[in-house]
Amino acid sequence: MLAQLKPSTSFQAFFRYRQVADKILITNFEGNFLLLTQEEFKRYAEGDVEEESELYKRLDAKNFVRKTYRVADAVARMQARKHFLHAGPNLHVMVVTLRCNETCIYCHASRANMDAVHTDMTPEIAEKSVDIALSTTNPFVTIEFQGGEPLVNFEVVKHIIEYAREKNKSLGKNLEFTMVSNLSLMTEEKLQYLLENRVQICTSIDGPEKLHNAQRKLATMDAFQKAVFWIKRINQAYEEMGLDTTLYHCEALMTTTKATLPLWKEIVDTYVNLGCKALFLRPVDPFGFADRTRLKIEYPRSAYLEFYRNAVNYMIELNRQGVEVLERFAGIFLTKILQGQDPNFLDLRSPAGAGVGQLAYSFDGKVFTCDEGRMLYAMGEDTFHLGHVDTHTYRELVGHETVRAMVLASNLDSQPDCVNCAYNPYCGTISATNHKAQGSIFGRMRENNVCAVHKGIQDFLFEKIATADQELLDIFEKWTTIRAREHFVQDSEPANAAS
Repeated sequence: MLAQLKPSTSFQAFFRYRQVADKILITNFEGNFLLLTQEEFKRYAEGDVEEESELYKRLDAKNFVRKTYRVADAVARMQARKHFLHAGPNLHVMVVTLRCNETCIYCHASRANMDAVHTDMTPEIAEKSVDIALSTTNPFVTIEFQGGEPLVNFEVVKHIIEYAREKNKSLGKNLEFTMVSNLSLMTEEKLQYLLENRVQICTSIDGPEKLHNAQRKLATMDAFQKAVFWIKRINQAYEEMGLDTTLYHCEALMTTTKATLPLWKEIVDTYVNLGCKALFLRPVDPFGFADRTRLKIEYPRSAYLEFYRNAVNYMIELNRQGVEVLERFAGIFLTKILQGQDPNFLDLRSPAGAGVGQLAYSFDGKVFTCDEGRMLYAMGEDTFHLGHVDTHTYRELVGHETVRAMVLASNLDSQPDCVNCAYNPYCGTISATNHKAQGSIFGRMRENNVCAVHKGIQDFLFEKIATADQELLDIFEKWTTIRAREHFVQDSEPANAAS
């Protein structure tokens, strides 16, 4: 039917369209959407809609009619969606060591052995990295400790926290710290320090014990048991501190491999049993060790999308039974779709966050556009290397020609396929991943794995929205809620006085 349309040139305001199940989804420049029947879409496209009709009222309310198009409304909505463009990088990834005691089959970080002490960040490099991070024009600064395993170089982690807090007294940034750790080297002493200094802790759980221990290997083969112990201990500590445990809990991430795909129910159950309120069903990335082991761990993205649908459908049923658990991809997309807000997840925005939303600082002081750019450098690709903390200023780093190129490449309105895609207002592309997988920071979306995943997830969500009852809409509404976690924002008191 779409091929037989005789489109009007005067009735519609700008729109994009996509078939979703038996409906036609239309979206406009500012991100409003409607799901139309085939007949309604035909009438809209041909301009055959009477002003007194219910269809006209629906189209007009969402700003799809040229005659009544409200520019001021569109501007306000776009400003809300693009709020992140008003300031510089807020996320500063600090790789305090490459050493790690786990051997993960998909390791993206190109880990080093535990005796490779030359891969530890020094206090001097740490201070210069913090100086650059706090030079950002963004009033919000998150310093994220990564590795390797950051607990290996815990003294430098502590030094960064204390140096940044002291320096920030005169700057007044909204400063936060996060740590991504496998938790196997956690001790009660380290935990108390992290709790006292309000460091948000994130770990990895790939699923049930057998799967996790097979993919994230410790010499003692108990990676799962150690992670579970400390997840429960951290959550217990938050409860003892009187914090809202639906908001404050140890975050956990997973990486989807070929072995993961049939275990969607077991994975969701594992997270629920741990008291985790969210899963992030992340596909495997083509970096680090994952590039070498791809024949063992990779899969068609169509298989991933079947896994995703099964897992999220199960999570929806659990929510209907009163179990609170959400999927992060869905939460990010739904916040944009239903709320018209952008939660500033750096890989899912336009332009993406590389260089303008984040910087990554390697253990040796090299600075990169993003963590993926650092990973590619370890694989022999220096495209995303911006400079060094010894020799480059903040302005030189964020003004680098590579940053400018990546902003252009990740602006969906300049992407040949994305510019016409109905999901343009809600989506994002990752230049470093495109470069690795397809040899260009622009990528080729029709053959792009990340694009296939993003489209597939949004197809699924709009199918759900098209047929949703009120209970499902309420569940999705909860998934979109953005709640500030003020406890993690640093105060102006000395680090050792934090409560």
